[in-house]
Amino acid sequence: LGRLMNRCRAAPLLALLGIARGRPVGSMRGGGGTSFLSNMCRLRGGQHGAAAGETQIFETVVSSEVTRVATSPFEGQKPGTSGLRKKTSVFLQPGYLENFIQSLFDSLPDGELRGATLVVSGDGRYGNAAAVQIICKMAAAHGVARVWVGRDGLLSTPAASCVIREREGGVACGGVILSASHNPGGPDGDFGIKYNVRNGGPALESLTEEVYERSTQIREYAIVAGLPDVDLSREGRHVFVGEKGGAPHFEVEVIDPTEDYVALMASLFDFDALRSLLRRPDMSLVFDGMHGVAGPYARAIFGALGVADEALLNCIPSEDFGGGHPDPNLTYAAALAKLMGLTGQPAGGEPPVLGAAADGDADRNMIVGRRFFVTPSDSLAVIAAHAHALPWLARQGGLRALARSMPTSGAVDRVAEELGLPLFETPTGWKYFGNLMDSHLLGGADLSPLLCGEESFGTGSSHIREKDGLWAVLCWASILAHHNVDTPEGQLVGVEEVVTQHWRRFGRNFYTRYDYENVDAAAAEEIVERLRAMGSSFRGAGYGPSEPQLLQDGFALATIDEFSYRDPVDFSTTSQQGVRLLFADGSRIVLRLSGTGSVGATVRIYIERYQPPGDDAALLANATDALRPLVDLALHLSQVRELTGREAPTVIT
Repeated sequence: LGRLMNRCRAAPLLALLGIARGRPVGSMRGGGGTSFLSNMCRLRGGQHGAAAGETQIFETVVSSEVTRVATSPFEGQKPGTSGLRKKTSVFLQPGYLENFIQSLFDSLPDGELRGATLVVSGDGRYGNAAAVQIICKMAAAHGVARVWVGRDGLLSTPAASCVIREREGGVACGGVILSASHNPGGPDGDFGIKYNVRNGGPALESLTEEVYERSTQIREYAIVAGLPDVDLSREGRHVFVGEKGGAPHFEVEVIDPTEDYVALMASLFDFDALRSLLRRPDMSLVFDGMHGVAGPYARAIFGALGVADEALLNCIPSEDFGGGHPDPNLTYAAALAKLMGLTGQPAGGEPPVLGAAADGDADRNMIVGRRFFVTPSDSLAVIAAHAHALPWLARQGGLRALARSMPTSGAVDRVAEELGLPLFETPTGWKYFGNLMDSHLLGGADLSPLLCGEESFGTGSSHIREKDGLWAVLCWASILAHHNVDTPEGQLVGVEEVVTQHWRRFGRNFYTRYDYENVDAAAAEEIVERLRAMGSSFRGAGYGPSEPQLLQDGFALATIDEFSYRDPVDFSTTSQQGVRLLFADGSRIVLRLSGTGSVGATVRIYIERYQPPGDDAALLANATDALRPLVDLALHLSQVRELTGREAPTVIT
């Protein structure tokens, strides 16, 4: 179904962008290879005549000779929270991409790649197709037998995890995912690479640290330079042999990027119940793909559920995300916020009942109701409280565990307490959740099904090993379907009603996050050091939980510390994950530096205050008003305005 709908509804991305293919040219760094930069030049010129059709086998006689290209290290190829992200211009330096891929391949266990199947695809940003071609040629040089590439070089990050885990029973050894996630694209934007391992989840720090170490010592990279580029615009098996009729020495299979993922979603959710909901005259849905890779998946899934094309906004992927910033929050998804009535009355009558957006690689999500914004922390808690309404969880006997990143609000903690489930608080980074999901494979307790999330608009479960934007939207649609099975027309229970019911049961965690993007790295470190020094003085003065320090507006500071995590599965320790200021009434201020940017540093300040149930006026208060005294205190203690020169944050969520 996914294959059919995508062929009918969407032209190949490369044709839309005018990208075409040519023949290989020589290396621009060290000689003998094919650089990322030269591939970009070729892929944006020449002829393009490929047409969509049935899967075929294309046999090419070509030498498997490996060329070893002399190179030297580039500074700063150190992966962050989710892979290596730099400006596109940095990746376009001759040999830059090749160096990192060689360092990655050298860091994998001996024999991991030989005879293996590897997934290579990305979110379609500028440089994606060229990078796919280079990585395929380098994979061939390292003994990989087969590479799976999504049509047009596209796979969302959740779909890549799904393909690694599900396709042909999970035979892939891992995947190279080309994405800078929610960061801007285009020649002046960002590019990124990360590696997902055999379980479909991001590589752990032990591997990424080794990749970095090898990148500082690299002297050559290996590539089958004579391998021709593959036509990525249609599905098919490209088989390379040494002589006509001989045994293949390498294969690239271009696959339908939506097929495996759509099949997985259909197995998790009750599509018939969702169709019934979406057929209601009083129900409406709008989805904003933000010109990212989520578009083809949204068209396949929501189209099958009866959602009209005009309700699927910005769902044709673009290499520069339509010139926008593909981050699903109220700042960068401003058009959706306006359509949903969050910034005034939209033209054309009442806003839709359910609105959603996904980021560039489709792993993040934003959920909004009619004139109502759902914080990511609340979204996670509401989904957890409705686990009984999600078919695949019900079939597996319900949830076994919940987890959240440390900066995420404690809303889900209260659900875990009431349901009697273990709750894990981890550092930011989906790889920590993956360890919990696979605990039973490593001699620990079976914690799956596990539901988890991050306040940075990431929600997911153990169905794959990545956060999953469209999955979260389907969860919310399923929750609305559950609440409206017998609801008369005109009395539909919407998003705001669902969240309000949740607050009245569990209480409300008022929550906001201030992001200061592209801050001078030295200034960002000074802010952190200031809070560390404050912690030392706090403890030195004898303050603590039993004797809190009284601050402005009556806040009693009970603890200042830096979050450290000891993984209960592999027993590794991760330190310095954010400075926490914990108050006697349960309020929190957290400050950490984000590892997802490509330039400078992003300072994130998280502010949270809990309101118990029982007082409707307090529960339904305006979040800005409820948090203002704590926000003022956070800005005063951190001195972020004075040290960065910024009068206001880049983004408030």
